[in-house]
Order: sequence, then C-alpha cells, then structure tokens
Amino acid sequence: MAVTPLSDEQQSAVHALVTARRIEAVPVDDRRAAAFIGQARDRLEELGRMRNPAIKFGVAYDAAHDVGEALLAAYGYRTRSGAGQHEALGRFLKAVLVTPPGDRAANQFDRLRRARNRDHYGAQPVGVADTARAERAAADLLAAALDLGVPS
Repeated sequence: MAVTPLSDEQQSAVHALVTARRIEAVPVDDRRAAAFIGQARDRLEELGRMRNPAIKFGVAYDAAHDVGEALLAAYGYRTRSGAGQHEALGRFLKAVLVTPPGDRAANQFDRLRRARNRDHYGAQPVGVADTARAERAAADLLAAALDLGVPS
C-alpha cells in the first residue's frame, strides 16, 4: 500500500527542507516505516503501566519521534546527520500533516521537543500536563500516519 501522495503545497514545504539541508531524499523504505510504527505502538501500549510523569513523557515523546521517522521513511526522506535532527523531523511533520488532528499534533511536537530538551539538558523535569500532551500528540501522530497509509 502506497502512502497518500503529497499535495503541491506539502511537496514544496518538504523541498524547502531538502534545499535547507535539513532532510535528504533516500529510497522509500516501507520496512523501516513499519518497524517505526511498530515501535510507536509498543511505546504507547506501555504508557498505561507507567506512573512516573517524566518517564512517561520520555516514552511518549519517543513514540511521537518514531512516527516521524516512519513518515520520513514512507515518503523517502531522512534527517541529515548532526545537530538539529529532532527539530528537522518536527518541521517535516508540520509539512506533511496538514489536517486535524495530525496538524495539531505536529505543531505540538516542537513544544514537546523543547520540554524534552529542558528535561534532558537543563534538569527541569516535565510535569503531568506536559506528559498528557505528549501522550495525546503521540497517539494523534500515529493515527494520522496510519490514515496516510504508512506501512504498519
């Protein structure tokens, strides 16, 4: 099953990321996409068994990131090596997910990325509200990716 083709506007936004050297074109990799979707599902299933908000946030963020990696692979892209890969992935999500609820989740991803960075690099733990947002965003990103036909 092929993913839903990108509109001209979406393709233009993705091309801008390629031109800016944030992502690069690679062969479509359905196996990689499906593997990342599987990881995202596994992470989301584990969240119900967890209690610590910071740990739940990290797992939910990783699930959201997995969905982004799946979308990249399904459309034939990857982030470039080096700093800023998570930010580039977030920009790709915004370019590709343009309808609700995926668009809202894509917009939320960058906020989650900054909260993750504050937690990881600034020792500023996330709270329950951040964790709930991360869980919703990851679930909405997964649903949006599946709606687009990303292999699972």
